[in-house]
Amino acid sequence: MIDFYYWPTPNGWKVGILLEELGTPYNLIPVNIGKGDQFTPEFLQISPNHRMPAIVDHDVEGEPVSVFESGAIMFYLADKFGRFVPTDPLGRKQTMEWLFWQVGNLGPMAGQLSHFVNYAPEEDTGYGLKRYAREYDRCLGVLDRWLDGRDYILDDYSIADMICWPWILIARPLGTSLEPFPHLARWRQRVKERPAVQRAVDLGKELRRSKGPDDAERKILFEQTSRTITEQQA
Repeated sequence: MIDFYYWPTPNGWKVGILLEELGTPYNLIPVNIGKGDQFTPEFLQISPNHRMPAIVDHDVEGEPVSVFESGAIMFYLADKFGRFVPTDPLGRKQTMEWLFWQVGNLGPMAGQLSHFVNYAPEEDTGYGLKRYAREYDRCLGVLDRWLDGRDYILDDYSIADMICWPWILIARPLGTSLEPFPHLARWRQRVKERPAVQRAVDLGKELRRSKGPDDAERKILFEQTSRTITEQQA
């Protein structure tokens, strides 16, 4: 059994997609980021960066194994089950390239754009909104060019697709059209039609926000420093 520490965001959907595609049993454990559940001492033992997703794998010899950071989780699970990751050295190299590209480029740029679109005060959106909208657009162009003539990022459907797809799913809410990116749009739809992907996106849908965070939640979400986290653990 795998404990899956989760909140319904694109980062959570990535790992949810893989778990659903694998069909392995897992226990969904919501971590309410608006209430600060991510800063509890217990959760920090699992995820030192106090972010979701994270997992604890109980199906191992000896003590359970915890894994944090979405790219590491996905590579760990794909390797463990021998699915959705190539076995040849070149294929594994390409997998790592796209995993690192997503966690270092597409995800952070889309995440920061989402912050300025959804949470930043209007008077503070100017430069930040333009900066991350342009970088997100650049990343879409990178992936669109790569997908020209390809059904999936690698030769076959893999964790490279799963980790990138959630940040393309939300292009429209981020104010971006996929019309200039036809290869990307076709790939987005192809992945979206998979039943496991649909189940993953629906995970914890009852937990999704119906309105923006209040002042107390904004403080928890956006005003943390090393000092405040240390004080919470005291």
